[in-house]
Amino acid sequence: MTVEAKNLSRDAFAARIAQCPAVILPLGATEQHGYHLPLGVDTILAEALAVRVAEATGATVMPAMPYGYSWVWRDAPGSVTVESRTLEDVIVQIAESLARHGVRHVFLINGHEANGATMKYASRRLWDHAGVKVWRLFYPDLGSVMAEHCESPTWHGIVHACEFETSLMLAVAPHLVDMNKAVREYPDRDRGYFQGGRPMGELSESGVFGDATLATAEKGEAMLSIFVDSMARAVREICAEA
Repeated sequence: MTVEAKNLSRDAFAARIAQCPAVILPLGATEQHGYHLPLGVDTILAEALAVRVAEATGATVMPAMPYGYSWVWRDAPGSVTVESRTLEDVIVQIAESLARHGVRHVFLINGHEANGATMKYASRRLWDHAGVKVWRLFYPDLGSVMAEHCESPTWHGIVHACEFETSLMLAVAPHLVDMNKAVREYPDRDRGYFQGGRPMGELSESGVFGDATLATAEKGEAMLSIFVDSMARAVREICAEA
């Protein structure tokens, strides 16, 4: 049986929630990821993780939110940015709607780092809500996982269209990856970005921050397995505490 709410009837959804009152809301973005990856990388990866975690826990996957705060790519073709407060309001309203149908836990599985603050503030707004709680999940132990499975360093701790994301995409949606266009680029460290307001789009020629050429599906699958196991364990533990 499908774990995705978009493919369920009202009765099928109700039956799943009666068995497990938890849903997963994938959070992504629509923004450039170099010349070798699609605009929807963050959403595609969040959805893939969500489905696997749901299959392991009995939770139900809600339709993904495909937009995030992507101001740093505002000038790249196809990139869309939405204000963080708008996204926060949407998350809260989704959770409040689902609470009426018996959902007690909304797990946000995030594929876009810039959604972090949005997730935190949404979860805080609902912390005192008697009916539903919002929980945040984002690539558990990312640094150690990358150190074990990736050969290239990050660009000052930032992952974007690099070996990491490209490997995950090769594992999840290889038909959307064009490795012939993958490149290696490490822009100079820029004070305007790290201490000012300069967008990332002004720093990189390719839109890649790291070395995408080293990506493989095997690396991606190994990392996905670790993330899924950790996220599924968190979901089970939180639901058991309720």
